Amino acid sequence: MLAIALAAMDALIVGTAMPTIVGTLGGISLYSWLVATYLLTSTVTVPIYGRLADMLGRKPVFLAGITVFLIGSALCGLSASMTQLIIFRAIQGLGAGAVQPMAMTIIGDIFSVEQRAKMQGLFSGVWGVSSMIGPALGGLIVAYASWRWVFYVNIPFGLLALGFIWIVYQERVEHHNRSVDILGSALLMGGVTTLLFALQETGQVGGLRGSALLGIYAASLVTIGVFIWTQTRVAEPTIPLELLRRPIIGIGYLAGLLAGLAQFGVGTYVPLYIQGPIAGTALTVGLTTATTSIGWPVGSILSGRMILRDGYKRVLVVGMVAILLGASSLLFLTPATPVWLIAAFLGVFGLGMGLSSTPIIIAIQNAVPWGQRGVATALNQFFRTIGGVVGVALMGSMLNAEIGGRLASAPELVGIADPRTLLNSLLDPVGRSSLAAPVAAALRGAFAASLHDIFLVVALFAAVGLAAVVFFFPSGGIAEHAGDRTLDASTSDAETLPA
Repeated sequence: MLAIALAAMDALIVGTAMPTIVGTLGGISLYSWLVATYLLTSTVTVPIYGRLADMLGRKPVFLAGITVFLIGSALCGLSASMTQLIIFRAIQGLGAGAVQPMAMTIIGDIFSVEQRAKMQGLFSGVWGVSSMIGPALGGLIVAYASWRWVFYVNIPFGLLALGFIWIVYQERVEHHNRSVDILGSALLMGGVTTLLFALQETGQVGGLRGSALLGIYAASLVTIGVFIWTQTRVAEPTIPLELLRRPIIGIGYLAGLLAGLAQFGVGTYVPLYIQGPIAGTALTVGLTTATTSIGWPVGSILSGRMILRDGYKRVLVVGMVAILLGASSLLFLTPATPVWLIAAFLGVFGLGMGLSSTPIIIAIQNAVPWGQRGVATALNQFFRTIGGVVGVALMGSMLNAEIGGRLASAPELVGIADPRTLLNSLLDPVGRSSLAAPVAAALRGAFAASLHDIFLVVALFAAVGLAAVVFFFPSGGIAEHAGDRTLDASTSDAETLPA
């Protein structure tokens, strides 16, 4: 619970402060990389952590991940440029890849499936309390201290989590000789990184064009293709393809991926809308987006009770409908939209995230034996986050391409060499006051129109996710989808026994 609090606090405090950080350090064109780099390193390591947890036990992997996360947090607070911050966020992400998946795996280990559905509500309550505190705390830190403290605040929480996990959580693990798919992991990281780079360059001023850009896209697709091929040839693949062939797991991962794209798209670009076109502050962003964090645990608590009565699919469909409604509502935003209305939209969106995430994780954990629970749980986090990684990069390239054209055609900005540089001032409450009123209005209008197209992409992917669940996710109750022992070729790598 402490580790989940750590993950929640970091995600929402940093998200609230990001527009201010960009306004201070500069580099609006690198904004998507600030998000995508963290997501990349925290995502591609997740399957490795899951496999190691099945081999070595949950505790050592958990402790190592928190330690690396805290080192990265300290370095982020010391950043002197956007480039440094991106690098240090990558280090932070290397540790974050172990935190939430290991916490959720431990829940699966120590509770039965019936208890698990109820305990998800309690653990989501921890996420909810941390999430409600996080955005407001992030806004207060930026308003009254320095943005650097949004990273330093992780350290006491992390040290407390480390101490308690070290002392209180005991497991006795029976080790077996297994291997880690190093080649597959390297190919996965290389393919996703190359794809992200290509997406970032698309639409970028001074970016790659023509055959060079197409070559990078081709290289990423070939690398990912080779990765998929290797997964059918190794004894211990990074992503066990036999898991994906089971509809309750494969479609669950797909729904999580599309929900993750919507989640990170909303979490990344709604703060920009509030602090840019609406001319809000970091505190405004924190208070407005807090409703997502309130709706999420409420949805999770409700779904934990509903699953036992209605089964996975009905609850998941209701959750995906709420995600689609919340995402579609953002299409009606204008610079004159009151922030309380945005908060209401985000509350519905958060409710959908809670209603959808709980049945997916419980269904997956219930469908596999102990020896695959670590990697199956980690892969759920992997696919959810990979949706966010690719989605944020795709939306970032769209934003760079569209806003450049809109700024260049604005009459109020004629004669300015690079109007994009003024966006940093628009995001900074102090710098904003130095802009002439017509210039500020032109910037807000171009920014709002470009972000509208981003929200359209989010809504479209939410609709695809709902369709996938409605047509392909299997019906039935918990008992009908209990773990199939034939999936586990060697029973378990290790067994967690009472200490």
